[in-house]
Amino acid sequence: MSLNGLPDAVDLSQVKRALVVKLRHHGDVLLASPVFNVLKARAPHIEIDALVYADTQEMLSLHPAISTIHAVDRAWKQAGVVAQARAEWALWQRLKARRYDLLIHLTEHRRGMWLAKTLKPRIRVAPQLRNDDALWQESFTHFYKLAPRGNSRHTVESNLDALRRIGIQPAEDEKPLLLIDGAQAATRVEALLAQHGVAQGYVHVHPTSRWLFKTWPAERVAQLIDALQAEGRQVVLTAGPAQKEMAMIERILGLCAVAPLNLAGQISLKEVASVARRASLFVGVDSAPLHIAASQGTPVVALFGPSGDIEWGPWKTVHRIVASDVHPCRPCGQDGCGGSKVSECLTTLPVARVLDAARALLAR
Repeated sequence: MSLNGLPDAVDLSQVKRALVVKLRHHGDVLLASPVFNVLKARAPHIEIDALVYADTQEMLSLHPAISTIHAVDRAWKQAGVVAQARAEWALWQRLKARRYDLLIHLTEHRRGMWLAKTLKPRIRVAPQLRNDDALWQESFTHFYKLAPRGNSRHTVESNLDALRRIGIQPAEDEKPLLLIDGAQAATRVEALLAQHGVAQGYVHVHPTSRWLFKTWPAERVAQLIDALQAEGRQVVLTAGPAQKEMAMIERILGLCAVAPLNLAGQISLKEVASVARRASLFVGVDSAPLHIAASQGTPVVALFGPSGDIEWGPWKTVHRIVASDVHPCRPCGQDGCGGSKVSECLTTLPVARVLDAARALLAR
């Protein structure tokens, strides 16, 4: 349904193909999944493609509303100028061959402007930049306003503003995140759990982030795991394969009285979704797996420090936010206090508060 009175609302019946561009990190891409849900629900005839970074494709692959996922591989830059140029040209040719009528650009990335100019779709939607950029202004036909800086509005709603701007009002039941894990991921996770005697209904703990200033101290994570296991809860531990994340997991395991099932660095993002879907609770920090758990409808205990819990919190799932009530400076958006990579609003969070939040959700 279109917004009444919007003079430049788009007639979706005249749109055959659309390209949605989201060139950001894994969690950001997953938080854009409702855009595809809503657009497909309003116009089932439209072929909707996505353009993302290659390493984030798992966030959208198997999404039933998406026809084709095109990818920019950040490794192209390491292949040399000629190889990168060839890869970029091949990508552009694939995009050009699709003859898009509608381009929806969900970031301020300059590639979106270049695509708008060269692919020449009839309708080109992008965020309104906060600075006066004449080239950007002339590249798009519709602009949506960016949310005010700060912890004011969830990122999902900000993404959906691109559709609202062209006359599409999302319904609440179209807004949940959607990540399909697939049969292969589900089969492997079931096998891993069975191999270690872990039954469905465990607590899934993902304590790491690629940015360690968003994490809780290893000793407190270990204390939480010990407390949950002492109460008869099985715990499954996951983390990304990066060296810093794996080092943190080793510290946690070294501090646990009884080690939980550790799948850190051993499973894909699709498999993380399978692990989360079978859990009775997810506990983690502001990172992509938090959003993956939310996409599976799993209750979430989310620990937040310098990042905004309204902007980046669990979406459309039962949850509890645990954040400092003695640090009025949060959310500051800094990479640790004074850029130190250590966030006092997280390091001082007591185990008791996180455990209470976990118990409350487990008791539902």
